[in-house]
Amino acid sequence: MKRQASALRNLRQKCGGSYTSDDDLPEVKLLPSPLMGVPFIQSRLRPPKSQKGMYYSTDWEKSALVSNFQKRGWQQVPSFNGEWNFYWASTQNCRYIFGIDHPYRMRSDQVINHFPNSVELSRKDLLIKNIKRYRKDLERRGDPLAQTHSPDTELGIGGTRYMHLDIIPMTFVLPSDYLLFVEAFHRNPASTWIVKPCGKSQGVGIYLVNKLSKLKKFAYDARTFFPPINRDTYVISKYIDNPLLIGGKKFDLRLFVLVTTFNPLKAYLYNEGFCRFCTEKYDQTEIDNVFMHLTNVSIQKTNQEYNSTHGGKWPLQNLWLYLDSMRGEGVSEMLWTRIIETIRHSLDAVAPVMANDRHCFEVYGYDIIIDNNLKPWLIECNTSPSLHSTTTNDRMLKSRLIDNVLDVVVPPKSLPDEHWDKTPDPELLKNFTVLKPISVSSPPTEVPIRRKVRSTKKRKTKCTAISPTAVNISVPPPAEGEPKIRKSTKERR
Repeated sequence: MKRQASALRNLRQKCGGSYTSDDDLPEVKLLPSPLMGVPFIQSRLRPPKSQKGMYYSTDWEKSALVSNFQKRGWQQVPSFNGEWNFYWASTQNCRYIFGIDHPYRMRSDQVINHFPNSVELSRKDLLIKNIKRYRKDLERRGDPLAQTHSPDTELGIGGTRYMHLDIIPMTFVLPSDYLLFVEAFHRNPASTWIVKPCGKSQGVGIYLVNKLSKLKKFAYDARTFFPPINRDTYVISKYIDNPLLIGGKKFDLRLFVLVTTFNPLKAYLYNEGFCRFCTEKYDQTEIDNVFMHLTNVSIQKTNQEYNSTHGGKWPLQNLWLYLDSMRGEGVSEMLWTRIIETIRHSLDAVAPVMANDRHCFEVYGYDIIIDNNLKPWLIECNTSPSLHSTTTNDRMLKSRLIDNVLDVVVPPKSLPDEHWDKTPDPELLKNFTVLKPISVSSPPTEVPIRRKVRSTKKRKTKCTAISPTAVNISVPPPAEGEPKIRKSTKERR
């Protein structure tokens, strides 16, 4: 298997990767070159000669998108003529539309699916910078959210003593923070770290290290002056070596967050999501085996052990059933609350620097890892989460997601309007949870690890027992030695 991992690494180095934070490969038709001049831009300002319903354009011919557009009776038009009212664009085309050298003044009846500088949230080094600044700002104002544990508290994976703001692993930007990283490494030489390129996605260029000798390149770059534009930037984070395992395999969560405006911040977390499993059992010592450490589907599907039936994915509902049956009822509710707080903190961190254009909204793909203590950690955020479907259930989930997104971002029974306050009817939120501001009333509640002893008296219940096998979803079977999921008496809403 080590031979397979090495071959995969060589293949990824040859093919390269996307220098964006998109899950979907940017195989889209880009807008005409800016060299074509002002007449092209002026032609985009003109509204259609005869408006007959809603006009849409998209750079992604995905069934989850097109089927929902057609269901609403929208008509497709080319993106380059500017007649569209709704544009589901790639990040490259969005940057061109909002580019400084070639400004594009959108009409009041147009809406697009990216904010001008969403890179502040999706690029790994900028996300870390914004979160660190957010912490310092709260601490400077004396905000209760910046409360810390006592100085004698042992530092964990996050490397901080914050009670509420410890949401990301300890992270440094390379090569600029190389010397700071070396100091942290010497404090715990037996630790493992994960290195990621800042501008790539789909697991390209990611590797694990446990020796400084593997980072000689950054040691040299830290002593040499290079213009920032001419050198690659990486982040190195403390590796979460105690992840929650199911069937002995590591997994992470892919969650979807809709943001309609950053000032004021209006964000919604989609209640459905899925777990992405590795194809091989977790072993902390084999740091070169990407199939047991990286959960990216683009990597796992190249392994011989990949199961195309369920795609290595588990519905979020099954995870809640598993946790409530193995760790105690109510654990899933506490974990969900912690995830909501983690996501809200990340959005609050970038809100002050985001260009809040009223024509924009965005659907972000959040990657969350849960450790064995049931603490969620924010890994990264994608500006274009993949809408490609690997299974039937995957396609249905993403179709429902886009349907719900369109209900929220487009005014009911009318064209988009930049003067709309973007406050949808509560009934249209359907499967979205509003991410409300976080208030601190008490210290964080500890998640119970063991199930409470049940009374010997039998209680009557009208609820129907539900298990993952009762859900009409294909799930990966538990590995040998893994206890089966007991039936829960309460289904998570």
